[in-house]
Amino acid sequence: MANSIADIELINGCIKNDRRAQEQLYKQFYGPMASICLRYTRNQEDAIEVLHNGFLKVYKNMHTYDAARASLYTWIRKIIVNTAIDFIRQREKFYTRIELEKAEEPAIDADAVQRMSTQELLQLVRKLSPATQGVFNLYVVEGYNHREIASLLGISEGTSKWHLSEARKQLQHLLQTMQV
Repeated sequence: MANSIADIELINGCIKNDRRAQEQLYKQFYGPMASICLRYTRNQEDAIEVLHNGFLKVYKNMHTYDAARASLYTWIRKIIVNTAIDFIRQREKFYTRIELEKAEEPAIDADAVQRMSTQELLQLVRKLSPATQGVFNLYVVEGYNHREIASLLGISEGTSKWHLSEARKQLQHLLQTMQV
């Protein structure tokens, strides 16, 4: 996807440390990037911290952006997701060495999920531990496989599978508790 002339001007302005261009870029991508941050964090304050740290990385590395490889949105999104992963790593030393090559896959009631709002689903996911929440988001929302998640988080594939299984168990329990 080619960038518009306005995007190219924003990119060049950010490379030159033009505060107006940086502010405009922030405003343009605030909504979708804030939503991503909320999926990886437990509260609004942490989400804003991840968002701001991510945008600092965007500004600092704008000179490395290559429009031939990805759209500006995709490039910024990747930085934000990686910043969220870094945040999880820093906040929690959650990397338990649980090895389960065949983690069981509990079923989640699809009808119950359909009846819930996006906000209600987000609140349920936020109840997961940061590690489990991070693996769940990377696998279910971002589409990474267990090998990629293991590499990103510095854990084994078995640990990634365990966290996904644990997320599904906990979400299933929460759905049953809510009697949706």
